Amino acid sequence: MSNKFKINPLVLAMAVAMPTTVFAQDDQVEEIVVSGFRASQAKALDAKRDATGSVDAIMASDIAEFPDNNLAESLQRIPGVAITRSGGEGRNISVRGLSAQYTRIRINGMETSTTTGGTDATGGNNRGRSFDFNVFSSDLFSSLVVHKTGSADVDEGSLGATVDMRAPRPFDKEGFVFTANGQLGYNDLSKEQDPAGGFLISNTFADGKFGALFSYSYGERSILDQGTSTVRWSNAAAEKFGKYKGTTVLATDALTTAFHPRIPRYDSYETNLSREGMSASLQFRPTDATEISFDALKSNYEATRKEKFLEASMNGNQNASVNILDYEIQGNSLVYATMTGARLLAESREDNMTTDYSMYTLSGKHDFSDRFRIDAMIGKSRSDFDNPIQNTIIMQANNQNLTWDYRNGDARITVGDSAFVPASWSINSVRQRPQATENNYDAANFNLGFDVNDTFTLKAGAARKKFEFNTWQEAYLGGEGLGTAANCALTGNTTATNTASPSCGVNLLQSADLIVKYDSGLGQDVPWLLPNRALVMDTFKLWDKPMTTAESSTARSSTFDVTEETDSEYVQVEFKTELAGLPFRGDFGVRHFSTDQKSSGWVQRNKVWVQEYVTRSYSDTLPSINLVLEPTEDVLIRAAYSEGIARSNMGNLTNDTNVTYTGTNRAITINNPNLMPSKAKSYDLGVEWYFAPESALGFALFRKDVDTFVQTVPDSLTFAQLGLSADLAVAACGTSYGANTNCNENLPWGVSRPANAPGGVINGYEINYQQPFTFLPGFWQNFGFIGSFTHVSSDMDYITASTTTTGGTIVTTQTLTNAPLLSLSPNASSATIYYEKDAFKARISVAKRDGYLTLAVKDSNSNYQNGTNGTTNVDAQVSYDFNDHFKVTLDMLNLTNEIDDQWVESTEPRLSYVHETGRQFNLGVNYKF
Repeated sequence: MSNKFKINPLVLAMAVAMPTTVFAQDDQVEEIVVSGFRASQAKALDAKRDATGSVDAIMASDIAEFPDNNLAESLQRIPGVAITRSGGEGRNISVRGLSAQYTRIRINGMETSTTTGGTDATGGNNRGRSFDFNVFSSDLFSSLVVHKTGSADVDEGSLGATVDMRAPRPFDKEGFVFTANGQLGYNDLSKEQDPAGGFLISNTFADGKFGALFSYSYGERSILDQGTSTVRWSNAAAEKFGKYKGTTVLATDALTTAFHPRIPRYDSYETNLSREGMSASLQFRPTDATEISFDALKSNYEATRKEKFLEASMNGNQNASVNILDYEIQGNSLVYATMTGARLLAESREDNMTTDYSMYTLSGKHDFSDRFRIDAMIGKSRSDFDNPIQNTIIMQANNQNLTWDYRNGDARITVGDSAFVPASWSINSVRQRPQATENNYDAANFNLGFDVNDTFTLKAGAARKKFEFNTWQEAYLGGEGLGTAANCALTGNTTATNTASPSCGVNLLQSADLIVKYDSGLGQDVPWLLPNRALVMDTFKLWDKPMTTAESSTARSSTFDVTEETDSEYVQVEFKTELAGLPFRGDFGVRHFSTDQKSSGWVQRNKVWVQEYVTRSYSDTLPSINLVLEPTEDVLIRAAYSEGIARSNMGNLTNDTNVTYTGTNRAITINNPNLMPSKAKSYDLGVEWYFAPESALGFALFRKDVDTFVQTVPDSLTFAQLGLSADLAVAACGTSYGANTNCNENLPWGVSRPANAPGGVINGYEINYQQPFTFLPGFWQNFGFIGSFTHVSSDMDYITASTTTTGGTIVTTQTLTNAPLLSLSPNASSATIYYEKDAFKARISVAKRDGYLTLAVKDSNSNYQNGTNGTTNVDAQVSYDFNDHFKVTLDMLNLTNEIDDQWVESTEPRLSYVHETGRQFNLGVNYKF
């Protein structure tokens, strides 16, 4: 009998623990003073209980006592929150199955955004609306609060959650406070040591009427992120292999129809990063009725990432020279092949990146009477990501022996001995793609509150915010340098050995010592041969070679700006009364907003690319209601309904049409400035039982009816069907253009364009349980447990095709496929067991999330769906307080050395990307005065 019923171990632990713990409580509760992690959890539980909507929080137990060194470690403990990592660090979050683009972040009460640059496989330059948490060190903050239900007094823009992050303020604790910390980290993969440290100083003056606070943090980290990847799989006819054991391979042969890895390779990323952060706060309380606060936050994130690849080029038409000697096909995947005549590539890339973030807010509140009060805030934030060097040198070796083996779920790539001989290599091409992304927010709001009577409070307010997004990229004229004979001529090189690629002289490559060895530890345990990146650039004088945006489709698609100006108003009624003799409270209200949008786009005028702007306006009215009933003193029943929107990512809102041709792939990308925001109706119903001090058991059901969401629609259409000029095909094809070639306007081109999909339904439930085991005897009463489990399912309709009318206008048809929402993990859970007795404290946490889709329709190589496999992360912390002033801590992160495992094709998953980053250990010393 097959076992189709599986029990989540976290749910089982809750079920076993609860009957024991609940009925073991003593009727008389002794007041106990707690500290450390347990105290932070108690404060977070109080915030959750007091809230009207569905809220979860992480709080500092005291000023400068945030419970984690790592924001990602904190966030993944919150029920319904899952994190995605980049280079071993948490970068973005999803809440209740909705990805980072559906979540809004506020710092010190103001919406804001941050941008960093990841590897290509982890999203690259963040040009979307997701928030990059890795910009900040956690010790800059005192609390994280996740609002899972909407209310009229919270800005629109989120379908998943609104996350409030707050930096400490001097009025958080009276009197003088000074704390300092130092830390030394070690990673068992990179073998590097990472220093970090910081301090906070705060004081209140004039009998508590004035306060000042300043904090500073600095940390470094060296990351080795390495493994293997394939850059998708393909069975394109133009990429078919030439021969099998000397016999010509036919188009109908299995070797042609099976999917092969496009670029099987080993990858090694070395990243050195630093984070420097500062926060400052001034508070003034002239009377008990008035308080004014000024808050400033700055962060500087710097990273240098060196990417090195040893790979085989199986895309394009060079496979015609390949002779397959042996192979194995599983399903429709060429999982094993050994061959001669392959083209190998060796890449060396370097990215120099910085993110400068700053935020300033001025806020105030005043009570005119016991019944009437106002508050207001004005603020500005800026996130400036700069990637001035994104430089890649590629060299190649022709007619090489190669074997790849993806059987048994493993990935092994073997090259012949001549791949380790410098004379086999010559320069293939050079890429230089400097880029930057800037986010600016200006915001102001005004709110008033009036207690109509003991039951009702009327709240109303207005807000204005301006969001300016600007991103750009440049590239060499023609896309790449040193890749053709014409480009080689720019260097004055007269020793070219081949007018085709490679075209620059092998002799010059050797004599200038432009090849170096790199011992990656991957593959055959032989040092790779790589181009000496900086020396190649210097030798060929490529740093000064002209670059352009308009003449490069790659750069054009990454150069645009979007401005949104939004005015909003809300009215909300809060009440506290009784229903059938039971305490009953809540709020109901409505929020209205209107947005003016302006976005740029590239169009051709007289065969010259120029940027033009498109403007539009849209508005909506969003109702919400949150209700809390207390049938007994320790039980809360919550119900909520709200309507919300999430604006599309900025790259979708440009007025662009980009046409590209790369060897065998004809591609057209069309964006749409008239996309409507994603919209959903949200329903929540939950029960919370606060059965003992610092303890709770909760269960919540939630549902989101998604009216529409934005997706990328794949198509295959000719220029005539799209109504595009043939000039675009001529420009994209270059010398390959022709009626009888693989590149002209009459052939079908792969088209991708964003559209508002019909929508679907998201259903789920959450269970959370936390309790200190003070009811147990002896040693065991010092333990405690925090855990949660979230299950989410979604049923979304994705558009898979379109058609055209006779006039050439595209009309979207209802050719649909059903799939889960992207980035949605069906199950996510976390569990923390902690021990605290006197000076000694320890805890171990497990965070688990299922796999999720990253693409729900066919990719550009006809693989159906792409995704990422699930992860289980284990972290631990041990600390010891020597006295009231000194404490030592040991943090142990990613103890299972969890991998980033991505795949393509859902029917028979093919390896796309598998990387590891190692275990991280941080030894720290804390001082508090």
